[in-house]
Amino acid sequence: MDHRYLIFYKPYDVLSQFSNTENGHTTLKSFISVPGVYPVGRLDRDSEGLLLLSDDGKLQHRLCHPQFRHPRTYWAQVERIPDPKSLIQLCQGVTIRGYTTLPAEATLLAAEPELPPRTPPIRFRKQVPTAWLQLTLREGRNRQVRRMTAAIGFPTLRLVRVSIGHLHLGNLQPGEWRELTSDERTYLHQLTKGYDSLHRRRRQLSRPKIRQRYD
Repeated sequence: MDHRYLIFYKPYDVLSQFSNTENGHTTLKSFISVPGVYPVGRLDRDSEGLLLLSDDGKLQHRLCHPQFRHPRTYWAQVERIPDPKSLIQLCQGVTIRGYTTLPAEATLLAAEPELPPRTPPIRFRKQVPTAWLQLTLREGRNRQVRRMTAAIGFPTLRLVRVSIGHLHLGNLQPGEWRELTSDERTYLHQLTKGYDSLHRRRRQLSRPKIRQRYD
């Protein structure tokens, strides 16, 4: 079977699902009509950026498995200017509701990244400066970036996922999608290649040891 793999630039205020909602929120159905594909992971309604979709159920399971820590990179616009100590906190891990996040990569961007304007635009507080961070995580907990920046005193105003591993948005605009290239498909399968060996190793460790008898 020839599977489909898509990269979609999810706009702000769009749900990462195809099924309709009672409150009438916009869903993926308004943008993508490819049969059988579903999101690999998700982005919150108020987040933007790269969403991977596929009809390859095995790959979906592998990429979403908590033990499979592939990198996801985000640009986050935050209130106030984080100092080096705050960036170190993000890198070392932040404690949120009793859980300490895994080590991450966090850098302060020198300039605002070139992004399409958000609709509706961000509501700024006139007396509060903002900054852009680049964060690379290897875990995908609910609203993790927002909770991490808020925990150290820098609330996130805008959040855009720009890459998953070596898969990038490229020239896509919000609401646009494209098929993965042949090289990207190969990379995606290589990215998940270690899952089978990890799964086998975990099963072997979980098996009860059989003691031999020499009666």
